[in-house]
Amino acid sequence: MTEQPITYAAAGVDVEAGDRAVELMKAAVARAQRPEVVGGLGGFAGMFDASALRGMTRPVLATSTDGVGTKVAVAQAMDVHDTIGIDLVGMVVDDIVVCGAEPLFMTDYIACGRVVPERIAAVVEGIARGCELAGVALVGGETAEHPGLLAPGEYDVAGAATGVVEHDRVLGPHRVRPGDAVLALASSGLHSNGYSLVRRVVAAAGWDWDRHVPDLGRTIGEEALEPTRIYSRLLLELLDTVQVHALSHVTGGGLAANLARVLPAGTLATVDRGTWRLPPVFPLVAELGRVPREDLERTLNLGVGFVALVPAEEAERALEHVRAAGVAAWQLGVVEDGPAAGAAAGEQDWVRGAKGVEGGAVRLVGDHPT
Repeated sequence: MTEQPITYAAAGVDVEAGDRAVELMKAAVARAQRPEVVGGLGGFAGMFDASALRGMTRPVLATSTDGVGTKVAVAQAMDVHDTIGIDLVGMVVDDIVVCGAEPLFMTDYIACGRVVPERIAAVVEGIARGCELAGVALVGGETAEHPGLLAPGEYDVAGAATGVVEHDRVLGPHRVRPGDAVLALASSGLHSNGYSLVRRVVAAAGWDWDRHVPDLGRTIGEEALEPTRIYSRLLLELLDTVQVHALSHVTGGGLAANLARVLPAGTLATVDRGTWRLPPVFPLVAELGRVPREDLERTLNLGVGFVALVPAEEAERALEHVRAAGVAAWQLGVVEDGPAAGAAAGEQDWVRGAKGVEGGAVRLVGDHPT
């Protein structure tokens, strides 16, 4: 038995700091709303009026959860915390739009070693900004202080979102046909995948995050913290403009593996590397760390953040729509008849099978322009 009483604060948890953080984030959360939100900040659960779904014929709910991986370590090293939340929203809501669903609302979770109200508020400000960009309501969240598990300056973030789509408008492999055009939507940079590789490369080179890199026009840390582009609003508009058969969010696993997930068995998408020049950060990582091309391609997005598969006759109109929104877009290749289901890839000629999905195959050909 101890001689002195042990309080929650003595154990490392500051309840008052948590309350101050909530006060600081209120204004940001208030901007990330939709008319369907019921109640306000501070409830045990976020509420969303689902009566609008009664007007749908067969509404299908879609849900997704994710984090931003070790990109948070760069934010902590740079002491910049107001953009990591944008990454979180992008990683979650853009998985939902892949099936054609409109993201409706989102919740977040922040675990930290010590609550610093200003830092937590900055993270939530980024989440709220991301929700604004996506047209999603931020209906709730949780901040947990975990002394002894996380260092005082450490935190991690996670989020979950829910969306809805009419059953007969669900996108996926069942819609894809040989002859479909494979279109790329440019990424804004590294996005939120492969940071264990990027951080290892930067550390092995002996670089600090504040090192200015002429080819980037800014520091390596600023480049690494460039927020993930949020595509959901643009893609929902695209679905109302042209016929789209499938979408793929290029995240962990890279372009080929994620594209293969939305192809039907027995098809092959041939992607021509010669159709786009790599943004400077990717060859920088490759050269600095002598990273093999195969490893780079299955780890980073290499400048392609999203892929859309559309009928060939719709390709140009789809590209024009995306470009008009200020996002670079181009045709990567085409879908054709390919290896039969169960056939094994050989000599890295093509990629199939990712995240438990045995779909079509993807072959990368050619070289990127230099």
